[in-house]
Amino acid sequence: MDHFTLRGGELYCEDMPLARIAADVGTPVYVYSQATLERHADVFRAGLSDIERLHLAFAVKSNPNLAVLRVLANAGYGADIVSGGELARALAAGMAPADIVFSGVGKTRGELEAALAAGIGQVNIELEEEGRALGAIAAARGETAQAVLRVNPDVDAGTHAKISTGKAENKFGVPIDQAPAIFARLAGTPGLNLRGVAIHIGSQLSTLAPLEAAYARIGRLVAELRASGHTITHVDLGGGLGVPYRPDEVVPSPADYGAMVARATQGWDVELMFEPGRVICGNAGVLLTQVIWVKPGVVHPHVIVDAAMNDLARPALYDAWHDFVAVRPTGARMIANIVGPVCESGDTFATARDIDTVESGDLAIFRTAGAYGATMASTYNSRPLVPEVMVSGDRYAVVADRIAPATILGAERVPEWLA
Repeated sequence: MDHFTLRGGELYCEDMPLARIAADVGTPVYVYSQATLERHADVFRAGLSDIERLHLAFAVKSNPNLAVLRVLANAGYGADIVSGGELARALAAGMAPADIVFSGVGKTRGELEAALAAGIGQVNIELEEEGRALGAIAAARGETAQAVLRVNPDVDAGTHAKISTGKAENKFGVPIDQAPAIFARLAGTPGLNLRGVAIHIGSQLSTLAPLEAAYARIGRLVAELRASGHTITHVDLGGGLGVPYRPDEVVPSPADYGAMVARATQGWDVELMFEPGRVICGNAGVLLTQVIWVKPGVVHPHVIVDAAMNDLARPALYDAWHDFVAVRPTGARMIANIVGPVCESGDTFATARDIDTVESGDLAIFRTAGAYGATMASTYNSRPLVPEVMVSGDRYAVVADRIAPATILGAERVPEWLA
């Protein structure tokens, strides 16, 4: 459920008409519903109510906007980060350092130093050398770093190849067959408390079977590590639960997921850690756009909107589906291609799509754009960087400005030998 609904023939976000935001802020613009974020955060937590010890860390990469992070901090979530920049954002949003988990395959020594200086709760180690470096940095500070070893369980998540992270050929984690030996070598490292293991097999999972298979392998690994004398107190199960992008799409609910987790981890006697991202924020945001032209085509007309692949990259990157809905639908329908103004054939949101009939000047939205939307935006074609708005009831605030090409140009320099 989200809070983007039709009222009197017009789309609202909570109690705010989207047309008003378009008039005040301009388009394209991302619009987030605070009530939806809060509801999804509560529903995910409730789905795990049978888990005795759990830690929830929002995957900042899915939506790093400060206002979004503050909503989730207020809901009791920590942060799953993958860079020093995300560490700074999580702290600025008020997330407790002890509730921050540092994931990511390429952490630099400088980032590890900054993480320890901030007092974060856990580092998810991706390779043996990283574990040794982390221990050395912590020992030099007179500290002990809390860490787990990320394991690649070699499980196909059944999702898009570019967001699959748990197969043997993926770059993430250590091979599960090598994990016991690597864990044993790192366990005695000065400055390092290696207290468990972590996995994350992919994003936008539409079935629980791959997750359950991965958890079974991790359960066996935990038992093997304990049999070798290691103390295992934490297991990070990652994230990846999918959301419905199409009206007829069915994905597992947090309650379904929680029931599976409780069954799969029974008897582990650990604190279970989770990194939800898309499932919290995906349907909490839309990309509001305006139709520039409706251009006749050879087969179908091209609906040219002012949003582009630099604003919402998922369709170009993953052939991803985002529902396209008129802000003031008339009930009439048309078959059309939806495209942006960027000079790339890949700047196509939909082909031969059955959509609300729209004309030049009409407003529309791309739904389910709250995750991996603005965070992946760029200024390609020297376009402005898309702004973001947060709605709460009948009020809204601009929570990220539109950054104009002139501002970006002002940060560039011509060297004196070219002047």
